[in-house]
Amino acid sequence: MTTAEAASGRTITTDIPARLDRLPWSRWHWTIVIGLGTVWILDGLEVTVVGNIASRLSEPGSGLAISSGQITGVAAALYVAGACLGALFWGRLTDRFGRKKLFMITLAVYLAATALTAVSWEAWWFFLFRFLTGFGIGGEYAAINSAIDELIPANYRGRVDLMINGSFWLGAVGGSLLSIVALDTDLLAANVGWRLTFALGAFLALVILLVRRHVPESPRWLLIHGRDGEAEEIVAGIERKVEAERGESLPAPHGELEIHQRKSVSFMEIARTVFGRYRRRAVLGFSLFIGQAFLYNAITFGFGAILTKFFDVPADHTGYYFAVIAVGNFCGPLLLGKLFDTVGRRVMISSTYLLSGVLLFGTAWLFDRGSLSAGTLTACWCAVLFFASAGASSAYLTVSEIFPMETRAMSIAFFYALGTAAGGISGPLLFADLTGTGKVGDTVLAFSIGAALMCVAGLVAAVLAVPAERRSLEDIARPLTAAASRAKAAARPGRASGGSPGTSGPRGPQGPAAPPAASRP
Repeated sequence: MTTAEAASGRTITTDIPARLDRLPWSRWHWTIVIGLGTVWILDGLEVTVVGNIASRLSEPGSGLAISSGQITGVAAALYVAGACLGALFWGRLTDRFGRKKLFMITLAVYLAATALTAVSWEAWWFFLFRFLTGFGIGGEYAAINSAIDELIPANYRGRVDLMINGSFWLGAVGGSLLSIVALDTDLLAANVGWRLTFALGAFLALVILLVRRHVPESPRWLLIHGRDGEAEEIVAGIERKVEAERGESLPAPHGELEIHQRKSVSFMEIARTVFGRYRRRAVLGFSLFIGQAFLYNAITFGFGAILTKFFDVPADHTGYYFAVIAVGNFCGPLLLGKLFDTVGRRVMISSTYLLSGVLLFGTAWLFDRGSLSAGTLTACWCAVLFFASAGASSAYLTVSEIFPMETRAMSIAFFYALGTAAGGISGPLLFADLTGTGKVGDTVLAFSIGAALMCVAGLVAAVLAVPAERRSLEDIARPLTAAASRAKAAARPGRASGGSPGTSGPRGPQGPAAPPAASRP
C-alpha cells in the first residue's frame, strides 16, 4: 500500500479489497457467519412467537391487560415502525461511524428491549419495548449486511448472503414450536410461558453479542475513512490465520485501487448517487422489495384465517402448518444460493421471482376450483416460498452490492424500510380484509395481487439486474472516494485457491465454484 498527501485528505493506493476477495473459504469466515448472521434467527423467532402467543397474552391471568387485536395490530405496527425508523437511523450512522460499532450497539438495543418486554406489566410497556425491539432489528439489517458483503470473498458472497438472510426462517420454525410449548398451561403457568420466550430471545442475543466481539471492523470502511493502518493490520491477521489453517501460502492478489480518503460523505451526495447516477439500480431495488413484500403478505397475513375458515383447522394447530412452510422458506436460499454465484444474479433473481409468482397464480387457481385441502395448500405454499425466499433474500444481497461503499448501509436501510413499510402497513390493510371475509374470490384476489407484483419484479430484474457474481464490490460500484484518474481495481478477483480444507471442487474462470455441499456456507 502506498500513500500520497493531498490538500483535503490522503490518497492511498491499496490492494486490500483484492486480498479479501481472493481468500479461500476458512474457519475465520465461519466465525463471521456465526457472529453476524445468527441474529436473523432471533428476528424470525421474535416475529413468529408474538403472532402465535397473541391468544394467550389476551387471556385473563396472562399478567398483561391487552387484547389479541392490540397485539396483532398496535404492537405489530409499532414493531414495523421501529424497524423502519431503526434501519434509517442506524444505517446513516453505520456509514459514518463504522460497521462494528453499530452492529454491537444495535444488538445491545435489541437485547435490552427484548429482556424488558419479558417483564411487561402494562400494555403501554409492551408496546414501547416492541417498538424498541424493532428499532434494534432494523439497524441490524443495515449494519450486518454491509459488514458481511465487505468481509466475505467475492466467490462466495451471493450464497453466504442468501443463507444468512434466509436463516430468518429457522427462527420462524423455532418460534412456531416454542409457542406451542409456551401455550401449554400443563407445563407453564399462563403468566410465565410467554415471558420465558422473550427471556430466551434476550439470552440468545447475549451469546451472539459475546461471539460478535471477535468480528473485526470492515477493512474497506477503514480504508475510506483514513484508517488504512488498521485495515492493513486486520487483513494481514486474517491472511496469517488462513495460511496457517491451509498450510500453504495464499496466491498473489490481482488489482489495486486508488482512494482519496474522506471522513464522511454528505447525505445529499448519497441521495444524488443512489437516485441520480444509479437510478436504474434504484428502480431494481424498489421493484424487488415491493414484489417480495406483497407476495409474502398475500400468504402470511391470511395464513391462519384461511386454514381455520376454509379447512376447519383448529386455531392452536396452525403453528404446525406454519413450521412446515417456514422449513420450505429456509431450504430455498440454502439449496439455491450457490447458483447465484455460478449461474449468475440476473438469471437467478428473475427466475426465482417469476417462478414464485407463477406458482402462486397456480395455487390461486386450484384454490378457486376447490381442489385443495389444508395439507395440499400448505404444500403449494411451500413450493411458492421455496423460490420466493431465495428471491427475497437476493433483494437484500442486491441492494448491498450494487451501490458504492460510502452509501451501502444507507441504501440497504432505505430499501429495507421501504419494503418493510409496504409489507407492514399496506399488506395488513389490503390482505387481512381480503382473506378475512371467508369468501373464496377475495382470497383468490389476494393471492393474485401478490403473484402479479412478484412477476413484475422478476421482469424488472431480467432487464435491470446487475451481473455482480464473483465481482469485487469496487468493480460493481466504484467508491465515491476512488480517484478517477488512477483507479486500478481489477474487473474480477483473481483465481483463488479452492474450496474448504481437504476438498477439491469444480473451478470456473474466476476460481473455485464453491466449497463442496458438506462444508459450504
